Amino acid sequence: MSARTYARRFSGYLFLLPYLTLFAGFLLVPFVYGLGLSFFRWEMISPAPPKCVGFGNYAEALGSAYFWKALGATFRFVVMSVPLNIGMALIAAVGINAVAARRQALYRAAYFLPLIISISVAGILWRWFYNGEFGLFNALLAPLGLKAPWVSDVRWAMKSLVLMTLWWTAGGPMVILLAGLQHIPRHYYEAAAIDGAGRTRQFLHITLPQLRPVLLFVLVMNVIGGFQVFGQAFLITRGGPEFSTRVLVQYIYETAFTHYRMGYGSAMSWLLFLVIAAFSAAQFRILRER
Repeated sequence: MSARTYARRFSGYLFLLPYLTLFAGFLLVPFVYGLGLSFFRWEMISPAPPKCVGFGNYAEALGSAYFWKALGATFRFVVMSVPLNIGMALIAAVGINAVAARRQALYRAAYFLPLIISISVAGILWRWFYNGEFGLFNALLAPLGLKAPWVSDVRWAMKSLVLMTLWWTAGGPMVILLAGLQHIPRHYYEAAAIDGAGRTRQFLHITLPQLRPVLLFVLVMNVIGGFQVFGQAFLITRGGPEFSTRVLVQYIYETAFTHYRMGYGSAMSWLLFLVIAAFSAAQFRILRER
């Protein structure tokens, strides 16, 4: 290897060094530290030193009804929100792609705008919308003689969180799907139109197959985000009523930072990681290109 080639490769690693340093310091080291911590019983307010319990924290989590209830609430949120989110994003992307190019930027910005709002602001805003006494939604329903228990009833609470999530996050996958739509060659549609294919057949036999890699990416990212949901439940419902919306990340947060059981919280975090990894692998397995 010549000195010039060696210097060129070394300079490339120097450009990567700032990112690799931050990646190791803020992601890789906490990742490994959390794994090690999950094998210890460590209560921060206890004077007793951390004690290695092996897989005791994992066994406790798997035997806990609270863990399974929180995981069940998370799973319900994913099942309810992900298909609706992707479906709404796809419909919006197809609609925006069909309008004149000069108007697409306005519609795209309007649809994407809620995603710019932080979860803190969005949560406080929708908590006011859902307020049973002076909330906006019940005020709109009042002339009809209706009043909905948006976040105070078990049957309504999770649906209310899903509705808020759709408003807040659907702009992200919409932009990605719109970019995928605009990269589909137009001559496919022209050839299909000449052969007599209508818009429905074009969508089913051209648009969806061409969007398959983009849809896979959007689906995986939405499932991962759905399993990591926290802010909506924490800010709007506080996990209630009757723990029906206490998702797993909120339960982990309360375990680690309210009850100070860091080892147990780390173990549940790793169990959540395994669940997300399993679902992601299954999606790649099912939807990968043949």
